[in-house]
Amino acid sequence: MSTRLVVKIGSSSLTAAEGGLNRDAVAFFASEIADLRRSGCEVLLVTSGAVAAGFRSIGYPARPKQLHEKQAAAAVGQALLMQAYQEAFSAHGLTAAQILLTRTDFRSRRAMNNASMTVEELLRQGVIPVFNENDTVSVDELKFGDNDMLSALVANLLKASRLLMLTDIDGLYSSDPRNNPDAVRYRLIEQITPEIYSIAGGAGSSVGTGGMRSKIDAAKIATRGGVPVFVGRVTEPGDLRLAVKDEGKGTYFATTLSSLPVKKQWLGFMSTPLGSLIVDAGAEEALVHGGHSLLPVGVREVQGSFHTGDVVEVLGPDSKLLGRGIVNYDDAQLRIIRGLPSGEVMRQLGEEVHRLEVIHRDEWITLK
Repeated sequence: MSTRLVVKIGSSSLTAAEGGLNRDAVAFFASEIADLRRSGCEVLLVTSGAVAAGFRSIGYPARPKQLHEKQAAAAVGQALLMQAYQEAFSAHGLTAAQILLTRTDFRSRRAMNNASMTVEELLRQGVIPVFNENDTVSVDELKFGDNDMLSALVANLLKASRLLMLTDIDGLYSSDPRNNPDAVRYRLIEQITPEIYSIAGGAGSSVGTGGMRSKIDAAKIATRGGVPVFVGRVTEPGDLRLAVKDEGKGTYFATTLSSLPVKKQWLGFMSTPLGSLIVDAGAEEALVHGGHSLLPVGVREVQGSFHTGDVVEVLGPDSKLLGRGIVNYDDAQLRIIRGLPSGEVMRQLGEEVHRLEVIHRDEWITLK
């Protein structure tokens, strides 16, 4: 069996239909995870459910829609959620550790590395790290999919053998099986194509806040980082172990890629681009297929305000995203030299040129 697994559990799997935390469900998932631990696996848990667990206790009659109400519900619900996990894991002789993160934490390579070191120590001590988005202080609206994305980032960062996203439907279907009895379930997705996205539906339940599309987004990031993904249902004892053994009730997303270095992960999926460069067809070919650096001659347009060392997105002639890279020029310099051959760049900037490449190939990741 795999040795390091990330398990993501959504709100709909942890709460009753009317809201409130389903402690029997928490106990069931803790038992499934404990079973994996006994088999020799390391398990990291990414959990939703704080808002759903807290809104009844705080006095709201239904799941709140205003951001400040969601944050208040999460402040109450996160404590209830962790208390339930601690009690459930302790029945199996295990200890849980709470790790609350925001997107901002992932944008800082230093913070990301510190979090990684902490988690590695927790795993060495036999503790179950339990991740959740820090909804109480998050400045972005709490959308469904945040924890799907969080689980993919955690899986890549900690170099997991597999990401298992557990939900209330047994995988990806050709159409909504609740409305179409002839819908066919996909057992294995070898490549996430536009056609796969086109069949992804919307919200799945009133307790969660989204559907299969966010899971496909997360699967795309995880598999791009070399982590295969399972999306499906775990409802009976032993189901989680079956999911790890490729026998689960769901859909598997395969990958032929190896694990990305941490720097490439940060660059591609966690950094914040501060500008955009539109390049010509020759530069697109050199970057995406040739493994070459981006030179000034291939840059057609400069957008945004940035400085040397910032992250920028690179778009092709059709304005579609090609990837991200760390830029070696300020935007003002690049506006002067865009489209110029190397010799002319040297004449224009003189001693200001420290590296001729706009983006060096070692500081680039293709996202096309």
